[in-house]
Amino acid sequence: MNIKTLVLIIINSLIVLVIGLLSFSFYEQFSSVLNDRILMQLNSIETLESVQIENYIKSEWKSFELSENYNEDIDSASLMLSDSIKKTDGIHDFTPYHKYKKTTIGFVLNSNKGRKIKILDFKNIQNILLERTGMGESGETYLVGEDFRMRSESRFFPHKKPSDISVKTQGVISALKGINGRGIFNDYRGIPVYSVYSLIKISNLKMVILSEIDVSEVAKPLEKLKLRLMTLTLVIFLVAVTLSLFLTKIIVDPIKNMQNSLKVMAKGNYDQTIEYKKSSNEIKEMFDALSNLKASLQGAVKFSYEIGNMNLETKYQPSSANDVLGKSLVTMRNKLIDYKNKEDDSRIMAKRLLVNGLENERRRLSRELHDGLGPYLTSLKHYIENNVKNELKKTEMKKIVDDAISEIRLMSNALMPASIDDFGIGVTLTNYIENLNKSTSINIEYEDLTKQENSNISSHQGINLFRISQELINNSLKHAKAKHIRITLSEFDEFISLFYFDDGIGFDINTVKLGSGIINIKERVEICNGNILINALPGNTTFEIELPIE
Repeated sequence: MNIKTLVLIIINSLIVLVIGLLSFSFYEQFSSVLNDRILMQLNSIETLESVQIENYIKSEWKSFELSENYNEDIDSASLMLSDSIKKTDGIHDFTPYHKYKKTTIGFVLNSNKGRKIKILDFKNIQNILLERTGMGESGETYLVGEDFRMRSESRFFPHKKPSDISVKTQGVISALKGINGRGIFNDYRGIPVYSVYSLIKISNLKMVILSEIDVSEVAKPLEKLKLRLMTLTLVIFLVAVTLSLFLTKIIVDPIKNMQNSLKVMAKGNYDQTIEYKKSSNEIKEMFDALSNLKASLQGAVKFSYEIGNMNLETKYQPSSANDVLGKSLVTMRNKLIDYKNKEDDSRIMAKRLLVNGLENERRRLSRELHDGLGPYLTSLKHYIENNVKNELKKTEMKKIVDDAISEIRLMSNALMPASIDDFGIGVTLTNYIENLNKSTSINIEYEDLTKQENSNISSHQGINLFRISQELINNSLKHAKAKHIRITLSEFDEFISLFYFDDGIGFDINTVKLGSGIINIKERVEICNGNILINALPGNTTFEIELPIE
């Protein structure tokens, strides 16, 4: 390869790399600024409409309080209010009580003069929400009730009743918990949107207001920018090729002259006049500088590659105090580390909230079965004993009721063992494994080394340890073909240790299916900020789990 071709390749390759890196950096910064601007604009719209709705409702309430009309301004045929609602003064969401689930907001006021009830004209609120200024083509603002059903009309489903549309999105869940915010996630249509959400709480009325716009609409300027950057890169590259051809001529001609002179001198002719520009030192310095630049860019590209693969611990040092590209890459790496840490924290928190919600729902269902349905069956059993005369029928009926009571107890205990709140995870696992040993031929040994008094294991950790143990035992029984299981739960001053062993066939941790429960176990360990070590060899499968004391 001649020097002209080499110089052309080096110069143009470096130019392409620099332009590509700068274009990518500019594109990312523009995207970030655009996201912030969109969310700020949605926040302004959502705040304005929220204030307008609150002011409208409050002004109507004041007028309602001052009115002397004590007639109940409701259609009793379509709106069936409970006595408890009628006796509670304030502003209410009557939608659940409407026969056709029509969005209805009402006022209730009781006094010594009597009771008065009024239905608010929801069209005025709907008109506020239909304001389209600053919302683009796909933007909308809507209300959602506590039952995760829409209260205002959807502009995407105008023929659907709002109450028929379920809106159980991240924004609604957070707002109902009192957390106002903004972000990018799927809306009730399953489409990614920019969303700003907050809770409207007036008297007894609680509704979530959301202002959203499709990500696809916002991304259109980014696509145009990407096309322009690509066009600009191509134009600059063509210009660079043209200029590099001219520059290489300037650089190569002196070298060719020197080469010709050396050939003449090699033949023994030392009298020839060597005509060349005295630029040999400059050419050498140019090649040295180019070599240094190439090395610097190679380091930057390698570092960028490592960052692109999220190897954020890669060491990199800018070539000098004036190395803007190197400093920018280091700054990008540091920001990615911060972002990754925040993303990990957010992901773990979301999983923790989801698992806590699931366990709370299991606890509620367990109590409903035990405290709700159980007493009814017990009463039925007493009734049979005292009122059924036929002894044969009495015996059969009592057996059916006893079986039903036993099944309910098993279901209640499976959903949430009552002993976990009263006696802790140690006793709960002991009882659970004792019952399993009665119903299975596999030998299960359990050693409880938790503190019987003043235990530091929280209820949150206890529930997760119980679910992890359940999942591990279930995997051994169903998949591992194990004959022996050994479990040890230990509590120390700073951490909790769960050791699990079975002598089954083992598994490949890299190819294990999600349905085996390994992913669920890892996620529960993660939300408890713990560590897990898995050894899945045949005949010696072990799980070592450590959770820090909260």
